[in-house]
Amino acid sequence: MPRETPTAAMLAIGDELLSGRTKDKNIGHLADVMTLAGIDLKEVRIVGDEPHMIADTLNTLRRSYDLVFTSGGIGPTHDDITADAVAAAFGLAVVEHPEAVARLEANYAARAMEFTPARRRMSRTPQGAGLIDNPVSVAPGFRIDNVFVMAGVPSVFQAMLASLLPTLPLGEPLKSRAIACPFGEGDIGDPLRLIAKEHPNVVIGSYPKFDGTRYSTEIVIRSRDDAAIAAASEAVEAMLVETERAKTG
Repeated sequence: MPRETPTAAMLAIGDELLSGRTKDKNIGHLADVMTLAGIDLKEVRIVGDEPHMIADTLNTLRRSYDLVFTSGGIGPTHDDITADAVAAAFGLAVVEHPEAVARLEANYAARAMEFTPARRRMSRTPQGAGLIDNPVSVAPGFRIDNVFVMAGVPSVFQAMLASLLPTLPLGEPLKSRAIACPFGEGDIGDPLRLIAKEHPNVVIGSYPKFDGTRYSTEIVIRSRDDAAIAAASEAVEAMLVETERAKTG
């Protein structure tokens, strides 16, 4: 039997994302990893550094999807409030995680650096949370129930996600086939709609292009079923031949 497909959402946190000061790179990376892992990333939201907004949004997402990944707001400064907001969403206290304290203390000692109160803040998690390893800069992320809380720095986010991936429920990877179409969407919209209706086991996307002179379209067919992709592809290619014939008389 086919594996059930897990669903996921992402919550990207930070005023800097909404102001445009920081250009997010984590959403695209998570989407790539989820596709390869057979997990359907269904929704992404971005919120600022407002505890109630983080908590409310997180509660909505975690009740709607199997997995929720967050990025941002777990550093050492006053505006790193994600741990507090996640704890509030679950109705839990925030505590210093003993293992996180030990890792951070050893790391700063090895570098002959003071383990300041600001650095110690990075050991705070909701009570009962498990840690997510950080092979880049030691300060861990954490997991509580189906929520995975990770750093916003792209290299750290990527490393945390890689360490987390073996523990996640995996589904069948989504496959795709791209077909180059020399016509604009206006020429193929109606027949493509019929093909999509006749092939319900695939998702068909059309992506317009303009080279400065003429319009064209890339048609992408996605499914977890190779036979379904092949059948839909055959129908699309036949449609393109027929469209060309109609245009040339």
